[in-house]
Amino acid sequence: MDSRLAVRFKRGGRRPRSHGGYSYLATGALAEHRTNILGYLMAVRQGLIQDLGPTENDLSTAKIVLIDRITTKLGVIRCVEEHIRENSVMAGNELAPCLKASYLAYNNSLRLDLQALGLEKKGEAILTPYEIVEREKRAEEATT
Repeated sequence: MDSRLAVRFKRGGRRPRSHGGYSYLATGALAEHRTNILGYLMAVRQGLIQDLGPTENDLSTAKIVLIDRITTKLGVIRCVEEHIRENSVMAGNELAPCLKASYLAYNNSLRLDLQALGLEKKGEAILTPYEIVEREKRAEEATT
């Protein structure tokens, strides 16, 4: 038995419950206590496809791979967040291992993948006050 585990069990208490993120990476299946995340991940994947597609057949292979990697990373992130919600951010006097080890790295990697997809907000550009006045003048002239 690993000496770290032996020390943990000597102190008493039950072994801490895993957040399930790593098992999700290894097996592709969410832990039993994390199945609520599946619907969220499916909705995010479908939303990304609609933003870029509108269907999966309209996307390149590279974009499909990126979307799948984004969904996987988001699954790990959500598992960690649910674990923290159920437990605590701190483990003794230190930050919880699941936050200290990889949470920020997964979030940063997710951000970079989204940038690689080229997702941008849809809508109007932000106008300066001068441009707003000019637009209003043109609209006024068009109605008269």
